[in-house]
Amino acid sequence: QVQLVESGGGLVQPGGSLRLSCAASGFTLDHYPIGWFRQAPGKEREGVVCVSRTGGSKYYADSVKGRFTISRDDAKNTVYLEMGSLKPEDTAVYTCAAGSYCSGEYISGVNYWGKGTLVTVSS
Repeated sequence: QVQLVESGGGLVQPGGSLRLSCAASGFTLDHYPIGWFRQAPGKEREGVVCVSRTGGSKYYADSVKGRFTISRDDAKNTVYLEMGSLKPEDTAVYTCAAGSYCSGEYISGVNYWGKGTLVTVSS
């Protein structure tokens, strides 16, 4: 079964950290650039970060630059999103996607979508 599955979301206090995982099954993740999106309640979906197929290029949204880090572990067929210095405005459903290319922080030509994981930043 071909799928992307996110995990690692949860409730965290402002200033805290979380690590999200995006694990692929049924296909090889290292064939694709990977992007993370997020959608907050009542807001449009926005691109958070995109990483190239090789991992050599990473494009972050200004709102997360310096706080979030994306990485690939091809041996585990997984991409990670380390999130630090979290703010209440980071609260959203975070979704990963495998696609054709990065357009800045957006992944384009999406082939596979995950279902998302909820991150809530609140005291």
